[in-house]
Amino acid sequence: MAHARTDHPDEACGVLPGPEGSDEPTRIVEMMNAERSPTFYRFDSGEQLKVWRAMDDADEVPVVIYHSHTATDPYPSRTDSGLAAEPDAHYVLVGTADPDVALVCSYRIVDGVITAEPITVVDSGDGAAQSRFDVPDPSSPAHPAHNHSTNDKE
Repeated sequence: MAHARTDHPDEACGVLPGPEGSDEPTRIVEMMNAERSPTFYRFDSGEQLKVWRAMDDADEVPVVIYHSHTATDPYPSRTDSGLAAEPDAHYVLVGTADPDVALVCSYRIVDGVITAEPITVVDSGDGAAQSRFDVPDPSSPAHPAHNHSTNDKE
């Protein structure tokens, strides 16, 4: 969320790698949005190559791939869905349209099919309280799936 706020009004993006097969990220890699755009993100190809090689060398995989939506709900756009190339990754979107509230949602995107999933924030060892964020009922009109932008460049 901090990275999304720092890069606002442009979309922020990055990856949280973790050990292969663990489904648990161990670090954050904030990446540059090569588009420097409030409506689209793209990893810099040179930076992405370095990050993915470093993950390979460390026997890591991209557990989470994240980016922000600066003016719309945190729901994957058609472009986001089309670019989702890691079927085992969690795609986390952070909505930063409201300066006082950051909305965070997680999805699996496999072959263009978007599935919302719950997020649990755990104690990082510094005594922080635990919080749980549940995904709204997909049939509810309040669910981001019913309110997302149809802008293909988001």
